Amino acid sequence: MRPTTDEGTHRLAAPAVPGPAERPYVVGLLRASHPLPAATVTVLAALLSAASGLDSASAAEAVAAVAAGQLSIGWCNDRLDLRRDRAAGRRDKPLATGSVRPGTVGAAACAALLVCVPLSLGCGLLAGAVHLGCVAAGWTYNLWLKRTVLSWLPYAVAFGLLPAFLTLALPGHPWPPLWLTAAAALLGTGAHFANVLPDIADDLAGGVRGLPQRMGRRGSTASAAVLALASCVMLTAGPTGRVSPAGAGLIGVTLALCAVAVAGPPALVRGRVPFVAVLVMAGLDAALLVLAGGAPPAGRVWP
Repeated sequence: MRPTTDEGTHRLAAPAVPGPAERPYVVGLLRASHPLPAATVTVLAALLSAASGLDSASAAEAVAAVAAGQLSIGWCNDRLDLRRDRAAGRRDKPLATGSVRPGTVGAAACAALLVCVPLSLGCGLLAGAVHLGCVAAGWTYNLWLKRTVLSWLPYAVAFGLLPAFLTLALPGHPWPPLWLTAAAALLGTGAHFANVLPDIADDLAGGVRGLPQRMGRRGSTASAAVLALASCVMLTAGPTGRVSPAGAGLIGVTLALCAVAVAGPPALVRGRVPFVAVLVMAGLDAALLVLAGGAPPAGRVWP
């Protein structure tokens, strides 16, 4: 279509303001993937890969598999929540505002899942099966358990098995130590309680009654804090049975973050602060593992 002019003066008519549906799909699609949790779990996998001793090529493939799996779970979640998010007037959800089409998000979720399968199995059949089990737990949460009292279970399973995916990709296919599995499961469950805090009212109005929604804001905040602290203590004391000075410092930071989450100003606690605090704890815990283990040779895992 040619631009209109005014009687040969070549003055262009004012262009129409683009609506939400005309905005670039890439931005909307990225926002619909839950980019912060996806990026955090991917970085956590990268740090755990370094701590476990995976070589660079295997680590890259494993991290790519984790990224693909996280993207598929995030897109699946937003696609399934479309009606509820529209009813709640969620302006932070691209699907609810129309900045990306439902079919695009659904196709992206399926495509990411398909990419995740060969990437996971490329790390070894057993390791790949474990990671696909993690991804299946995320999809099960979206499709069913999110609305039940067992909403915490997929988080515990997926996070708890993430270290196993990485160690099973090592020569000899060793399983991770029990303390690492337990610490990861506690951290994931704490992240679940923290993640739902800003949306509890909307969730209840939309019929979502997972365990955090049933416990309420105060109970969920306290649960997230206790679980995150327990995970931190287990990670710092697990490798040697004692807490190092760096570990003690990390526990102190975790206590401070928990105190802010539980007793901070209401306006602060009602937002995303508790969830971001749990993500920060996860990054600090993983970084401590890398520093404590140095750069172990390939095939060596934690004691």
